[in-house]
Amino acid sequence: MLNGIYLNINWQSLLIGDEDWTFLWEVMLRTIIMTVMIVLALRVLGKRGVKQLSIFELVVIISFGSAAGDPMIYKEIGILSAILVFIVIISVYRLIMYFIGKSKTVENMMEGQPICLIREGRFSIKNFKKELLGSQELLSELRLKGVSQLGQVQTAIEEISGDISVFFYEDEEVKYGLPIMPDDEDKAVQQFDIEAYYSCSFCGYTAVKNSLSSLVCEHCESSEWIPSSNRKRVN
Repeated sequence: MLNGIYLNINWQSLLIGDEDWTFLWEVMLRTIIMTVMIVLALRVLGKRGVKQLSIFELVVIISFGSAAGDPMIYKEIGILSAILVFIVIISVYRLIMYFIGKSKTVENMMEGQPICLIREGRFSIKNFKKELLGSQELLSELRLKGVSQLGQVQTAIEEISGDISVFFYEDEEVKYGLPIMPDDEDKAVQQFDIEAYYSCSFCGYTAVKNSLSSLVCEHCESSEWIPSSNRKRVN
C-alpha cells in the first residue's frame, strides 16, 4: 500500500515480459549462440586492442553488438536473420579493407590520418580545431607523459586510434615554452613588468617580452600570457 493506494504488481510481466518462464532457457541458448558468433566475427578484426581500433572498426563492432543483442531476448527475431546480418557486415568489412589496401584516398576517408597537434613547442591551431579535442584533454595527456612545459616537446601527433604520440627534445635542446601544470594558469600576466620569456596561453608562442611589447599575440591575437619555463623533463 502506498499513500492509501494498493499497487497490483504483475511480477511475471515485470520480470520476463509477455513470455512464459520456459522462454528463459531459449534466451540462454540464443545468448550462447550469439556470443560465439561475436567472438568468431571479431577474429576477422585481428588482435588489436580497443585503443588501436579505427573509427571504421569501432562501427563494425557496434554493428555486431546491435545485430546480436535483439535475437538474444526477442522471440520474434530468429537466429538465422542475425547470422545473415553478421555475414553481410563481415563481407562489407572485408571488401572495404580490400579497397583500403589498394587506395590511400579510401584509407584516409575510412580510417582518417594522423594529425600534428604540437610542432616545435607550439600548438598547431588549425589542426587542433579540426579534431574537436579539448586543450585540457591534450594537456592532461602530455602531463601523463612527463611533460611540464611545451618547450620540451618537438612534435605531438594524434594517431588514428586517438592515442597521442610525443617526440621530445634532448635535454640540452629544451627551449622556453608554455608551462602546462594545473596551477600555471593562475600566473597569467596583464602586462610585461620585467623583460623575460613569456608564452601565449592560447597557441604556446614564446618570445622575450618587455614593458614596450604588445600584449596581442602576433600568431593568434590572444592577449593572455604566462611566464615561460625552460624546465627539463623528468623521466
